[in-house]
Amino acid sequence: MKWLLPGIVILSLVLLTQTTDISAREFTITKQELRDKIQGAWAAQVIGVTFGGPTEFDFRSTLIPDYMPIPWYDGYMKWWYENAPGLYDDIYMDLTFVQVFEDQGLDAPASAHAKAFAYADYPLWHANQMARYNILQGIMPPESGHWLNNPHADDIDFEIEADFAGIMSPGMPNAAADICAKIGHIMNYGDGWYGGVYVAALYTLAFVSDDIEYVVAEALKVIPEESQYYQVMRDVIRWHRQYPDDWKQTWFEVQRKWGEDIGCPNGVFTTFNIDAKINSAWILLGLLYGEGDFGQTYSISTRAGDDSDCNPGNAGGILGAMKGYGAIPAHWKQGLAEVESLDFKYTTISLKDAYAMSFGHALKMIERNGGSVQGDEVTIRIQEPAPVPLEAGFEGHYPVERRDLNLRFTTEESFQFEGIGFTVTGGVSAQDDIDYTLQVAMSIDGEQQEVTELPTGHLRRKNTPFWKFRLPPGAHQVVFKILNPSDDVELHLNDVIIYENEPAEVRY
Repeated sequence: MKWLLPGIVILSLVLLTQTTDISAREFTITKQELRDKIQGAWAAQVIGVTFGGPTEFDFRSTLIPDYMPIPWYDGYMKWWYENAPGLYDDIYMDLTFVQVFEDQGLDAPASAHAKAFAYADYPLWHANQMARYNILQGIMPPESGHWLNNPHADDIDFEIEADFAGIMSPGMPNAAADICAKIGHIMNYGDGWYGGVYVAALYTLAFVSDDIEYVVAEALKVIPEESQYYQVMRDVIRWHRQYPDDWKQTWFEVQRKWGEDIGCPNGVFTTFNIDAKINSAWILLGLLYGEGDFGQTYSISTRAGDDSDCNPGNAGGILGAMKGYGAIPAHWKQGLAEVESLDFKYTTISLKDAYAMSFGHALKMIERNGGSVQGDEVTIRIQEPAPVPLEAGFEGHYPVERRDLNLRFTTEESFQFEGIGFTVTGGVSAQDDIDYTLQVAMSIDGEQQEVTELPTGHLRRKNTPFWKFRLPPGAHQVVFKILNPSDDVELHLNDVIIYENEPAEVRY
């Protein structure tokens, strides 16, 4: 007995029993069709990242004007490959984990992924760099991504790196979520982790459905309804229905209700917003309002601003999984052939390698999760999305002040504040780029809290040097004492973000 699920591509969909439960359904596809979708996912992601690269975080919490042209021409991708390969951190970060699966199999432990990530040669930022620092200090996942150990836990990092989990799990959002639980907690927690879980789920369902509205809503079932991340995505879907022809109106509604970053030390009280929730909203804008058109999808996710290369990369990749490599218009594939055989910076993996590796992993995942591979026919057991566990970072913490510290010292300094927590931005600088690691004791109210190592090297740096949450309410004094001072190394603390247990009362 055959049934047609709303939005399911009519390749072959067979209902095992007379039920409306999607988990009892099978989706049959040829190997060539599956390979084409996997290639489409990777290629369309690279195209989106390239398209949005020039505007990344140039438009913070604001739109990119319609009159501003965004370049696209033959040879453009190769220029970025050769002149600014760091643009593709979205891709080579994914490929770190793909390579671990290739080398150690689908059961590779989180520790293997964490070490491959931490000891890689590429530079990192935000939650990723904080996780790298934690791992090098012996703090392994999931603790390395937890908000008490990583003040960037809600940032976008895993969201831009989770594509691989969805690409290797076609039609299987729960299997992808299991992968995300293992790898996403290396660098994120709570809403930051949910960004990657949702992106991966979007990929999985895009393989088996060509209805974007269905995919967006169905994939959201993997996120707990109680979470703020779920509420933001739900609102985007609702506003799209309310304003179906005006993506900018939905953009304004999102900013008005959700455009505040309370976690990232770089974003609190500034226009910089790398929070996973807001950037996921811009992915949805591109998918929903793009209506299956690659150009519109790229343009909208880019012109929404903020992380304007990662967001069209994710949106484009999801659309690529849905439509396949062959359906990407020639305009957007111009120059792609020039780079498909080139290794991404910091890797020995090219796009063509990624196509092949993910195809192999997908076949294994399909068989592992109740599907089958027989000759040229692949049968996927479609999974009913189930919510992952509820997590919430920064609970009960409300930023109330960002204060300039401007402390530069080689021995000892202090500051005072009232509240329940703080983060301090800054770092170390060294003359002649010497390799040195400061050891700094941090005391609060006369009690030593930790001795932290602050390497001068960029790859090993602690990108947010100090923080503490869940302090008792009231006045506190924080003292920093350098235990191994050097005349060639200086510690500079730029500013402090102070948290209270309730929002500040704003009066006008």
